[in-house]
Amino acid sequence: MKPYPFRLGVHPINWVGEDVKEHGEHTTYEQILDDIQSLGLHGTEMGRKFPTDTLLLKEELSKRDIQLVSQWKSVLFSDPVYREQELEAFRNHAAFLQQMGSKVISTCEVGGSLHFDPRRTPHEREVIRLDEEGWASLAEGLNAAGRIALDYGLKLTYHHHGGTVIESPEEIDRLMAITDPDAVFLLFDSGHALYGGANPLSLLQKHYDRVAYVHLKDVRPDRLDQARASGSDFVTCIRGGVFTVPGDGCIDFAPIIGVLIDRNYEGWALLEGEQDPAAHPAREYAEKALRYLYRIAEAKEEA
Repeated sequence: MKPYPFRLGVHPINWVGEDVKEHGEHTTYEQILDDIQSLGLHGTEMGRKFPTDTLLLKEELSKRDIQLVSQWKSVLFSDPVYREQELEAFRNHAAFLQQMGSKVISTCEVGGSLHFDPRRTPHEREVIRLDEEGWASLAEGLNAAGRIALDYGLKLTYHHHGGTVIESPEEIDRLMAITDPDAVFLLFDSGHALYGGANPLSLLQKHYDRVAYVHLKDVRPDRLDQARASGSDFVTCIRGGVFTVPGDGCIDFAPIIGVLIDRNYEGWALLEGEQDPAAHPAREYAEKALRYLYRIAEAKEEA
């Protein structure tokens, strides 16, 4: 398969759910890495089944010629009470990723989230949006964490994410406006963009200069419409099959890939499906997505 002009990898969340633990629960990290290798891909993120021993992880990745691109880092910067402990945890996270040769840190504010905020209770039903103090505290925390990342030769890439306080296009715009462009970058996620109410292409074009990392995820519109009509939360949407890999949903990736090619994007773009692998086998769906994206790149070259 012809190489893409940017670095293309795949996220282990296609094999093993991070937010829905029963998805792929019995899948081993060896199977995930063997599948990635067999797909001819060389990049992935940290998965919850991967070895936590750094030496073993390096060995398992190296023998398959796979790079650890990043690892998700939840932060709780919107509450200043947590600032120092969160920055210390972020520093430790950066040190680990530096050891692994990674260049970006996937970072997301979890304050206010139903599923990720440790202060929330199981009986709540709504994401608590940021007030003015929360916005200011979040920006200060991200700027500080971004400078820590730079100290380790990394970039903090903010992951706008469904079910969190930064998911809508207006929230993404505001975050980009109030954070330091030299310290805080953007992880563009096509699926989360659509889920949050944005036009993925427009979001990418608007904030391209801040984009340092990309997740390529698709959305099944009928499932999303059903989820919205029933008031489903984010994790219920995953269980309901709202998300899938590129080419299997409603997002037109041709102009998105076109922007990445035309703007000479040289970072990583990882395939994501975030669906039940029992119903949608991860390797099979990744292969379909690769064929779809290859056709786009080929058509772009021939145009």
